[in-house]
Amino acid sequence: MTALLLAAALLAASPLQNVKRIVCLGDSITHGGQYVVDFNCWLVTKHPDIEVLNLGLASETVSGLSEEGHAGGKFPRPDLHERLGRVLRMSKPDLVIACYGMNDGIYLPLDEERFKKLRDGMTRLHDAVRKTGADIIHLTPTVFDDSKNNYDDVLARYGAWLLDQRANGWKVVDIHGPMKARIAELRRGNPDFTFARDHVHPDKAGHRVMAQPLLAYFGGSESAADNAELRKLVEKRMVLLRNAWLTATGHKRPGVAKGLPLDEAKSKAAELTKQINTLLAR
Repeated sequence: MTALLLAAALLAASPLQNVKRIVCLGDSITHGGQYVVDFNCWLVTKHPDIEVLNLGLASETVSGLSEEGHAGGKFPRPDLHERLGRVLRMSKPDLVIACYGMNDGIYLPLDEERFKKLRDGMTRLHDAVRKTGADIIHLTPTVFDDSKNNYDDVLARYGAWLLDQRANGWKVVDIHGPMKARIAELRRGNPDFTFARDHVHPDKAGHRVMAQPLLAYFGGSESAADNAELRKLVEKRMVLLRNAWLTATGHKRPGVAKGLPLDEAKSKAAELTKQINTLLAR
């Protein structure tokens, strides 16, 4: 009886209890989504009934800020809050995983006004998700990797503020600290090492490091992502649904691939899910 009660208590404490759909929000790093693929590869092996939708949007901020002449003056950075209501209403997530910050400091030194915009935007995001009854996990910003520029100090400060919100009941996973530590470790053998040649966008190995703290939060590991065939199918499904959902929910970012109508995308995704399940059953 004691063992049964313990098992029930562990289940009740699971961050995935009653979760059927997870929506990932973020900027181009999330839109590229390799860490989402890593996470989803584990999820399909342990919780195959949970759907993961990647609705990350390139250039986006949670602060609503945009620098002068962004994208050569072609368009301002999209503001998450312009589309957030539609995303939540249409996708109806049980859990949101959000990773913002990289674009929110506008690649400038720490400034209280910009910092306040970041704090206000994060709080609006948190409150909007919680108001729907869904839960939200915030990820600290990734690393800006440029020794000639101290912009990463801004991202570290943003991340520290997010971590402080744990005291207010927020669920926050630190990816900035582990990424920075791993970069420092690898530079001991190779001083020129970086996950991001453009200083911003991590490569696949960088995304793997991003995924590790997230997986650890759920009690998982990245071993499933080592299965190349599984990873290919999961990524194909992610891109298919990402493009369809971004098109269906709408946004103001030019240059994003148009997705299929949702019903058609869901049908094709169901076929990929069958292939994933067949692979896992072997």
